[in-house]
Amino acid sequence: MKIFLYAFLSSVLLCCNSTSKSTGGEKTNLDYAETITAQDLKNHLYTYASDEMEGRMTGTPGQKKAAEYLRDFYKKEGIKAAKEDGDYFQNIPANFFAGRNNPKASENVVAYIKGSEKPDELIVISAHLDHVGVDADGNVFNGADDDGSGTVALLEMAQAFQQAVKDGNGPKRSILFLHVTGEEIGLFGSRYYVENPIFPLENTVCDLNIDMIGRIDPDKASNPEYLYLIGSNKLSQELQDVSTEVNDKYTNLELDYKYDDPNDPNRFYYRSDHYNFAKNNIPIIFYFNGVHADYHKITDTPDKIEYDLMAKRAKLIFLTAWELANREKRITADKA
Repeated sequence: MKIFLYAFLSSVLLCCNSTSKSTGGEKTNLDYAETITAQDLKNHLYTYASDEMEGRMTGTPGQKKAAEYLRDFYKKEGIKAAKEDGDYFQNIPANFFAGRNNPKASENVVAYIKGSEKPDELIVISAHLDHVGVDADGNVFNGADDDGSGTVALLEMAQAFQQAVKDGNGPKRSILFLHVTGEEIGLFGSRYYVENPIFPLENTVCDLNIDMIGRIDPDKASNPEYLYLIGSNKLSQELQDVSTEVNDKYTNLELDYKYDDPNDPNRFYYRSDHYNFAKNNIPIIFYFNGVHADYHKITDTPDKIEYDLMAKRAKLIFLTAWELANREKRITADKA
């Protein structure tokens, strides 16, 4: 009975805190979600995962170009840097990447929308900007799905939130758009952020981490309208409940939790940037489409992305972030 009552009250709060698509009056969460389009995602990704970026290996000129692309987008959209000095780069010295061969300095890209009512409370949406570079023969690993898909989805979400700000409907809580470097070589960028946080970790409500949302797992070919969610209730059942309610109300994707099985040999929960937040008892969701034949191969190219599906997945994440940013009470981690 207690569980039923909690779920009922959560559903009521969701209905009260969210709005349906407008019918000609004030814009709503769905209006802003609809600005996330397959075509815009495609336009970004064909640049971001192009040969020009040289596979985005941490610290290389190609990775620097990728970081500049992200910074320039935020500047153009009028979305401020997260750092007080106005620098969109959180610089990471080469010696932080100790243990790597010939480590090079790199940077996270950090952009920020300040909350209108609860600015000290922070929702983090993250994706890694790096990939694995170029092979000995000069073949570029474009990393369109891994993690070009998460990266450009984050740009589209930021643009949607910024439009809400322009319309006077900005989020009540602050949003940090966190593009981390060094994921492929050991989750270094996200570790650097949590060890050198721009905003206090105790004020961080959750991290929604996006790592590969543009393709279809061969095991899901018969039902491609799915998304794997990993870790959504490991630290906060409330977070998973909000996520489920948002999906049920708006997107109706199949949310698959198979990789939460503690006996799963892939151990994906420990393998992307959300994990550095989870280690600090910050609730997380890791959004993931699963692996495929092109994973970490030169064939992970933009032409193989399912853009309509990717847009729907991005809308789910945006709408979840919207709810978390605007509900009356912040979600909390379960007590140990």
